[in-house]
Amino acid sequence: MKKVLAMILAGGKGERLYPLTRDRAKPAVPFGGTYRIIDFTISNCINSNVRKVYVLTQYRSLSLDRHIQRAWNIFSERFGEFVYIIHAQQRINENWYKGTADAIYQNFYTLQQERPDMVLILSGDHIYKMDYRELIDYHIKKKSDLTVSTMELDKKYSRDFGVLEVNEDRQVTGFQEKPAKPRTIPGRPDSMFINMGIYLFNTDILVKRLIENAKKAYTQHDFGKNIIPAMLKTDRVFAFPFIDKKTKTPAYWRDVGTIEAYYEANIDLLSEKPGSNLFDKDWPFFTVEEQAAPAKISGFEERNNILYGLAINSIVSRGCIIHKANIEHSVLSPNVSVDQYSTIKNSILLDNIRVGKECRIQNAIIDKGIIVPDGTEIGYNLKRDSKKFTVTDSGIVVIPKNTVF
Repeated sequence: MKKVLAMILAGGKGERLYPLTRDRAKPAVPFGGTYRIIDFTISNCINSNVRKVYVLTQYRSLSLDRHIQRAWNIFSERFGEFVYIIHAQQRINENWYKGTADAIYQNFYTLQQERPDMVLILSGDHIYKMDYRELIDYHIKKKSDLTVSTMELDKKYSRDFGVLEVNEDRQVTGFQEKPAKPRTIPGRPDSMFINMGIYLFNTDILVKRLIENAKKAYTQHDFGKNIIPAMLKTDRVFAFPFIDKKTKTPAYWRDVGTIEAYYEANIDLLSEKPGSNLFDKDWPFFTVEEQAAPAKISGFEERNNILYGLAINSIVSRGCIIHKANIEHSVLSPNVSVDQYSTIKNSILLDNIRVGKECRIQNAIIDKGIIVPDGTEIGYNLKRDSKKFTVTDSGIVVIPKNTVF
């Protein structure tokens, strides 16, 4: 395989994921019990044998920095393997990153140091499992200058994504940013190819196009809005369909940039056939965990026709203690304790949360380090909840980190 360098964009503000991003970068938000969102992208790199990885950060990066240093210090520099963090440094001018393309442009010096044949540009806030070697092979076979990973989706969702227009050979002939009337896939009038934010460039072409973009007076310095549309006139750009090998259907991929998407992606893990299978030994997702005892569920009892001391269709992480409580369809991160006669339904509880006695919680995301007093109800009276917490249009209650009741 030719020399490939991965650059993960992890510097966005994450405003749509607030208040989970109040104190941390979006890729550092905990996910799935024991992981951080960025663990999925980096794990894909490692499993794909892409072992030179730069993570580009900017906003509220302390939590992300700590996690990368603890979880991803597993490589040997002796063999040229690494996961390095690059903070925004204003190396080229006095501006911070002005867009996705500008983030790469301001770090050209890394390309000069590594001299890769190809650059794999990834996002740090997506949940999916992809073998990038298939993308690289496709890119080489097509003699492409840029290959964009795409997913087939019903055209009714076009207002949420960038849409690629392709010909019969999957060469990209047009690009639309969140169109009302999207271009559809040839022969499939109800489906479109959406931009997944995964790009594989030939390095020489990437450098030329970013320099050209940087010289323009009116540009957002964005790959989807500026770089790709401009390249369609001069370069060979192809779409790589992201397909599940077993089912031959579009594979699982989620952009968890909103509260609703983050909540749904966590809950997806609880399905019988989850899109991102955390238990796939052939494609493990890596992370780091603090030492904790095994989870404990105790005190089975029936009270008022409710069975307590159960965790049903849920993820319960290490260090959790469930004592005469009822957990249903929920994700509990490490060191969560739930006391007797409390019920947790359809909820995500992050690390180090203590839920008191006789509490009722549903449709909630509770951030780290919170003590929920005895008798508290969350998610049952949204009007009351909205006076204290963030409540989404779909009725998800989000309680920020270290909230004091």
